[in-house]
Formats: sequence, C-alpha cells, structure tokens
Amino acid sequence: MVASAIVTGFLSGGSSAGLIALISASTNRGHNSSLISIAWGFLGLVIVALITNIISQVMLIRLSQDAILQLRMRLSRQILASELSHLEQLGNSRLLATLTEDVQAVANAVYIVPFLCIDLATVVGCLVYITWLSWLVLLILIALMVVGIGSCQWLLNRGGKLLALAREDQDVLFKHLGTITAGVKELKLNYQRRQVFLTKNLQATASRFRHHNVDGLTMFATTTSWGKLLFFFAIGFLLFALPKLITISPQTLSGYILTFTYLMLPMDNIVTNLPQVSKANIALQKIESLGLSLANRSEISTVPSALKSDWRSLQFNEIIHTYYTDKEDKSFIFGPINLILHPQEIVFIVGGNGSGKSTLAKLLTGLYVPESGEIILDGELIDEQNREWYRQHFAVVFSDFYLFDELVNTENTDLDIQAGKYLKLLQLDHKVKVENGQLSTTALSQGQRKRLALLTAYLEDRPIYLFDEWAADQDPKFKEIFYTKLLPELRERGKTILAISHDDHYFHLADRIIKLNYGKIEYDKHQNLL
Repeated sequence: MVASAIVTGFLSGGSSAGLIALISASTNRGHNSSLISIAWGFLGLVIVALITNIISQVMLIRLSQDAILQLRMRLSRQILASELSHLEQLGNSRLLATLTEDVQAVANAVYIVPFLCIDLATVVGCLVYITWLSWLVLLILIALMVVGIGSCQWLLNRGGKLLALAREDQDVLFKHLGTITAGVKELKLNYQRRQVFLTKNLQATASRFRHHNVDGLTMFATTTSWGKLLFFFAIGFLLFALPKLITISPQTLSGYILTFTYLMLPMDNIVTNLPQVSKANIALQKIESLGLSLANRSEISTVPSALKSDWRSLQFNEIIHTYYTDKEDKSFIFGPINLILHPQEIVFIVGGNGSGKSTLAKLLTGLYVPESGEIILDGELIDEQNREWYRQHFAVVFSDFYLFDELVNTENTDLDIQAGKYLKLLQLDHKVKVENGQLSTTALSQGQRKRLALLTAYLEDRPIYLFDEWAADQDPKFKEIFYTKLLPELRERGKTILAISHDDHYFHLADRIIKLNYGKIEYDKHQNLL
C-alpha cells in the first residue's frame, strides 16, 4: 500500500508539473492546431492528476489511521503485559500522558502526512520540469535549497529541543492535574495547602511548560517565515539576477516564474506543517522509550488452561520482594514469607499500616513477581510460563478497586438471573438492575460500589477469594452480614477466603490469623502463626 501510494503520489505531482509546462507552452503558441493538441493534453493531465491524487490520499489516510490504531493497541497491550510493580514505578501520569497526548500528537501528524506526500510529489515534479528547462538553473536552485534547508534545519533542531523539554514538563503537569481531581476535597478544606499547590506546584510547572512551548513554537514560526523569505528571494533572483548572468528567453523565464508561483502553496504547506511533524517525532520518542521500558519488564502472554477447582495446597517458600525508591537510598525488603494455604478455610491477614498486607496480597495473587522464593500449587512450581494460569484462581476486591459496569462470565448462561439474586443478597436490588450483563448504574456510594465489586467477584466463581479491607466502608449492620454470613457461605461452597482486616471483633470467625509486622509474619514462641 505504501508503494502504491508513493507511485500514485508522484504521478499526481508529475501531472501537476506537466500542467504547468502545458500552461507555459500555450502562452507561447498562437496556432489553433497547436492549442487544440495542448488542450487535449491538458484535459488528460487534469484527469490523471485528479485520479492519482485521490487514490494516493485515500491509500495514505487508510494506512495512517491503521498505524494509529495499531499504535494505541500496542501500547495498551504492553501496559497490560508489564509487571505491576514496574507500572507503579512509572506512575499513572506518565502512562496517561503517553496514551493521550503523545498518541494524539502522532495522530495529528499522521493526518497531514498524505497531504505532505502530495505536496512533496508536486515539488519533485516541478523540479523535474525546471531541470528540463535548464540544468544550470537547477544547480543554482539546489545551491539555494542547501542554504535554505541548512538554516531551517538549525532552527528546527533548536525548536525541537525546546519542545522536548516541554514534553518532559507535561508529565509533571499531568501529575498535578490528577491531584486536582483526586484531592479536590482536601484542597477545598485547606486554604494554605491550596495556595501552595496552585502557586508552587501547578503554576510553576504550567509556566515552565508554557515557556518551553512558546520558545519552541517561536523557532518554528521563525522557520516558516524564513522559508517564505527564501522562496521569494529565489523568485527575485530569477526575475532580476538570472537574466544578467545567463542568456535566457522571455518564454523560458515565464515558465520559471509560473512554476515557482505554483510551488508557493505546496512549499508553504510543507514548511507550515513542520512543527506538527517535529512534535510527532518527540511524541514517538517518548512512546518508544516507554515501549522499550515496558518491553524490558513484560510478562509472557499465555492462554490459561483449566483451573484447579479441587486444589489441595498452596505453598509460599522463602518469598522475598524488595521495594526500590528513587528518592531514598535504602530499600524495604518484604519477607521472607513461608506460608501454606488449604481449601475451605478463612484466613485473616492483619497488621499495622505499612506492615505489608497489600504487598502480601499482590504476591499471593501473582500480581507481584517475587525476587526469590517459590510459589507451589499442588506440587506445580509457578513461574513465568504458568503465572497467568495461576492468577485465574483468585477473585479479588482491592481497597483501591476499579468497578467495571459490565459483568463478564462466558460460561454462565444465567448471568442476569444469578446477578439479580446476588444484588438482593447485597441489598442493592432497589438501586441496580442487570440486563445482558450490563449494570444499570455504578454511581453509588463507596460502600455500595464495594458491594457491586463483591458481586463481580461472586460471579467469577474462583477457588480463592481475597478481600482487601472490604468491610472498611460498610455500615455496622452490613459489616456483620459480611463476616458472619457471606464469608462462611463462601467457605461452605468450597472456597478459600483471605481477608485483610482491622475488625478485631470478628477475628474469632477466622480459621487462622496471619499477623504481619514490617514485612514479616509474626509467630508465637512455639513457631505457630499468631
């Protein structure tokens, strides 16, 4: 498709140059017979130029939009295939800036690529016509182009560096903009914090972003104006200097003038769109750097086989996970963890803030890849080849859960009916309905949203359930229902329940309690779990 688009584009440009040649020839011929033949040639070239122009643009538009689609999907797949710990280090702001601003910058440039190709083809065709008129004039023109391109390239490089700095500022700006939405309540309640955030953080970053953008775009604007000046200088050179240097006929001179006048529009388009291309180049570099970063920490993608619903034991032997931070020289080591889980038991995971409960949850579910140690499910070692399969054994509601408005369970033919029963059990049937697997609304209170997340976990019907502070947002009545009714019912269905909790009033309902302290499991004096 690329080759076809290029060929048709150059045919279009060549036809346009041929039209210029015919127009120039018609002004120097007075015989009717010559004019009639020129007119037929003119009509043929117009048809060829029109058809090839349309074909080339359609091909390049399809090609460019396909490229943008593939780019978005490639980035999305790379993000989802990357290790969770690496994504957390990169931060949501950088990922979001790449998926939105960078991809959009590339999309904007890709949109103008077909038109730039046509303009370039037209310029090349006109240069061929100038070559046909005079080799000497072409050499002079090439010398002018070398000077013009060299000076414009210096300005473009300078502007590109400034825009690259602006793009780095944009990552920080996205972080601050995320603070506005995520921390709006706290900012409203604290005037001093709000003023510090607005002036020291947001305004300072936005001003730096604006400064680099203004300077970079000024360089591009200067390039555009300088390119136009050089173009008019070339026309002036043809009009006033060239006849003094070489002998040239008025007809040939008029051909040059007509060609250069026709070239003004495509050349102006090319120079004007250079900033878009430069922005896209910077965006592509950011996308590629992120892509390489994700690729280095990507996991093997495999199609999981059938789950082990009748599993017997899940062992964690000497599991260690290390936190590395850019701002601190020291690191926090979680573990070593030795633990065995069995079917049909309720296990409470307790401990103070920062003791490692959420980290243990991510290690248990396979979201974090341990740096050392072994995870063994019924004698089968979990590694990169089967980690995807291992994760499918867990249904999880995290404390920072995301609630999807569509239920997914291809094996459940009575999804709506079963979801309706659970909605009644969770006391949400008066607010939420399910039709064709679609929730009627998710605009509920935090506690009710957590119940909907629990509904999703129920319908997934996995062997092991993990709840991360699930009852923290529930009222006392429903909290009691959760601990005294819902968890035992899940156990009776053969499920294993891991519950991170601070509700010590219900600890007596657990079969076992795992207490964490500074990343390690505490034991009593007999080496039993506390």
